[in-house]
Amino acid sequence: MEVILLERVPRLGQMGEVVRVKDGFARNFLLPRGKALRATEESRTRFEAMKSELAARSLALKGEAAKVAATIDGKSFTVLRQASEAGQLFGSVSPRDLVGLLGAAGFNVSRNQIALNTPIKTIGKHRVPLSLHPEIESSISIIVARNNDEAGRIERGEDVTRMREEPTEQEAAALAAEAFFEPEAAQPPRAGEDAEPAESTAPASKG
Repeated sequence: MEVILLERVPRLGQMGEVVRVKDGFARNFLLPRGKALRATEESRTRFEAMKSELAARSLALKGEAAKVAATIDGKSFTVLRQASEAGQLFGSVSPRDLVGLLGAAGFNVSRNQIALNTPIKTIGKHRVPLSLHPEIESSISIIVARNNDEAGRIERGEDVTRMREEPTEQEAAALAAEAFFEPEAAQPPRAGEDAEPAESTAPASKG
């Protein structure tokens, strides 16, 4: 399908350009979000009539987006979720969740401006791009943790999602105490310790 872009669309084109896109992309994204019109003669005439208005609107939106980007870019936000020891969430963190999180922090960001392709499903620090305006790039960090203490460890760069292949400090202390009081229990028996003494097979001397 050929469409006329009503604004700059990254990796596609500038405002006013006629581009060919897949039908599904046009119907599900470009047309319903007001980013393009079908490339018909009627649409071309309509675009020319509203071109100056679109340019002015884009400039105003760019200014507003720049102000938001200046205050939000690079910031970290924490989301607490239940998860397994391996770090797999019992659920997920979706763009809708992030809209509420940012709104509570005083940032007016819409769901369409959160460029998260798939929901977050693991513990850790996740970079989330924001599409505040086609010409302004910014991103935030989302720290997903089971509690605030773990969130602080993730912020410091610690790996909290490793499988428990090594014992914890408490488990290591218990094992050390057990080995101290029962040293034999901590070591395999040496070869021959439990063996019965072999009977002598030497022939009896003749008298």
